[in-house]
Amino acid sequence: MNQNHPLKRLARLCSVIGGVIMVALMLMTCYSVIGRNFFEQALIGDFELTAIACGIAVAFFMPICQIERGNIIVDFFTAGRSARFNHRLDRIGDALMAVIFLLLAWRTGVAAVKAEENMGTSMLLGFPDWIVLAGMTIPFVVTAVIAGFQAIERFQADEPEAQ
Repeated sequence: MNQNHPLKRLARLCSVIGGVIMVALMLMTCYSVIGRNFFEQALIGDFELTAIACGIAVAFFMPICQIERGNIIVDFFTAGRSARFNHRLDRIGDALMAVIFLLLAWRTGVAAVKAEENMGTSMLLGFPDWIVLAGMTIPFVVTAVIAGFQAIERFQADEPEAQ
């Protein structure tokens, strides 16, 4: 996949969004720690905001992880196998990742709708839970599309010669 492919640009955009969220989280944490230790004025709900922001940021890093094939691969059992065998396993793995992230997107989307209907909120701040879940659904859909595209791309690619 070339550098200007729309899915690659979308994955990079998602990672930038995740990075901006993490930088904002870092600044908020610094503000809270400095305020608490030097001015005896804490930021109320900083732990809740940390949990919320980390959840959303991790979800936004998933598309770039998938497109760069940055997932952990345990090749203990496949290291001695042929390139053809590993290619077939990679095709299956890409298809499974697409299915898994579609399921994650579907369930977080359903949970977002239910949380909005039930008016679920965080404990201290009253932050609506549905916003967090909806924020995670979008990058999960993007990751599923990327994994599906990669699976199709591998199925269309020539298999390496058996060694």
